[in-house]
Amino acid sequence: MSRNLNAAPDTALILSGGGARAAYQVGVLLAIARLLPQHAPNPFPIICGTSAGAINAAGLAMGASQFRHSVFSLARMWQNLNPEQIYHGSMRCLMATGVHWLAALLLGGLGEKNPRSFLDNSPLREFLSGIVDFSQIQRNLDRGSLKAVSISALGYSSGQSVAFFQGVPELESWQRASRIGVRTELNLSHLMASSAIPLVFPAEHINREYFGDGSVRQIAPLSPAIHLGARRVLVIGVAPQSDDGPARQHTNSYPTLAQVSGQLMNSIFLDSLETDLERITRINRTISYIPSVLRDGAGLRPIEVLTISPSQPLEKLTLPFRREFSLGMRFFLGGLGAFRRQGSVLASYLLFCGPYSRKLITLGYRDALEKEAQLRHFLAAD
Repeated sequence: MSRNLNAAPDTALILSGGGARAAYQVGVLLAIARLLPQHAPNPFPIICGTSAGAINAAGLAMGASQFRHSVFSLARMWQNLNPEQIYHGSMRCLMATGVHWLAALLLGGLGEKNPRSFLDNSPLREFLSGIVDFSQIQRNLDRGSLKAVSISALGYSSGQSVAFFQGVPELESWQRASRIGVRTELNLSHLMASSAIPLVFPAEHINREYFGDGSVRQIAPLSPAIHLGARRVLVIGVAPQSDDGPARQHTNSYPTLAQVSGQLMNSIFLDSLETDLERITRINRTISYIPSVLRDGAGLRPIEVLTISPSQPLEKLTLPFRREFSLGMRFFLGGLGAFRRQGSVLASYLLFCGPYSRKLITLGYRDALEKEAQLRHFLAAD
């Protein structure tokens, strides 16, 4: 039988950040929709998203009463994307931005309007405003299809990782070191803030301060789900997981700017999630050694975690799709070395296009079905 909200109000879905890589998450969700009965209720009453994963989270929360339909809608959105729906990348726009940055440097920042980012993502705001109906989130909370949804962002003034959440009345805000949970009514600004990659996209003003990409300084990506009551968590990552780590390669070539930028991106989007998963595994192992009487008395409980991540590096899939970028972006990224094998990580975060998304969706679908037995157990779909 399939689980519903009444049976498993403590099941959470965590969708990490990763720019264009977030299309991989949709492939995993399509596999889950296939494993569940056709009209099964939403299997994830708690949904937490960060960066581009926040956009997927909002789509699922908006359509929580029709899980399969909402997953199909997300798949159509990603499969029909083109970069100009996310940012202005024409040669003219990039040249204007370059002149603006150069003028700011030469004038020592004395101009009236200094540059805010390398790319203008105003098309993303227009795109999202046409497809996301935030009023549906509260309707799904009221009808019991959803318990909570959170979107994380970084406050540039406070330096805090803020999980903005909308949920049932009994949920409370929280505060920990460098991270807080704030109850609010989610809107487009939260999505724009959470997906504002530092320097690449401009920050978003919410209440008292400007916010940027939620993956930055998010030292505990699983924390919002746990604070919202999760005891079972499905994490969909966007980077392969390996106990051995990547193999070291001997090279005499100096790293390109794209290679350095790609590693910085990885440190923002990937490292904190991997560290938090290691931490919760150690905590679960420690709790298992404590007698159940003492464990219950102290309020300790293990968190069941299932992780699905790519079976191969996603940056290796970008090179055949370089012409999907505009001429201006090809010129800019090519100059940084992003179309070389070691520099393709940067391109994998910015390649918002249908053909690349379809490749990632197919990979996510296949990887999820490789874990079909574990997914069925997790979802109680047998």
